[in-house]
Amino acid sequence: MTRPPTAAQWRIIEAADPRTGRISGSEAQLTRLVALKLAFRHPRPPHDHFLTPAGHRLREAGDEPAGPAPTAPPAAGAPAAGSDGVFTARLGGEADAVASAARAREVRTAWQGLLEIRRMTSADGSTDRPCAWERSRLTHAAALALEAAGCLPATGTAPGYRVTGTPQPEAVAVHHPEPASLAACAVALQEAGWQVSEHAATRGGGRYLLASPRRA
Repeated sequence: MTRPPTAAQWRIIEAADPRTGRISGSEAQLTRLVALKLAFRHPRPPHDHFLTPAGHRLREAGDEPAGPAPTAPPAAGAPAAGSDGVFTARLGGEADAVASAARAREVRTAWQGLLEIRRMTSADGSTDRPCAWERSRLTHAAALALEAAGCLPATGTAPGYRVTGTPQPEAVAVHHPEPASLAACAVALQEAGWQVSEHAATRGGGRYLLASPRRA
């Protein structure tokens, strides 16, 4: 987003339903909020508009922004904050992956936004299994589920989880040098709607998880 929302757009954001993020306003105002990636238009009738994770973050800040607000991928895309203000799931190995209260809030907001997208894009309104966005961005989706559950990513100086892609379709690998923490990662992914199995690594010893988004 290159400019902050106008006063009228800000009032729409402030008036959003606190539970669902549903917003209302003129078609022009809603279209502009979509362009700013602060809202999305639901694909099914009646085509209501809802805040994206970035819109939720802006609303939770509680003050009308004086400068550019955080951006986020559109609702067919969910959480993807780094130094540029955009939330990015930590795959593990990031040198600046420092735990903080601010990061915890960002993760919580991103995860709640993703659950809402699950609900809005699921035929039965359920949130217990991954949505299309997650299946198209497997490593980031799995990393967000892990971080939201309290699992810590690896940093330049501390051990933690690492999420990598695999040659298998719709599957990621999760590595952790500590067996107990690897087991905790498995539980976190299962509770987030992923199918998880544990395997012996072919190189270097140790074990890893293979995780795929559950469809039913």
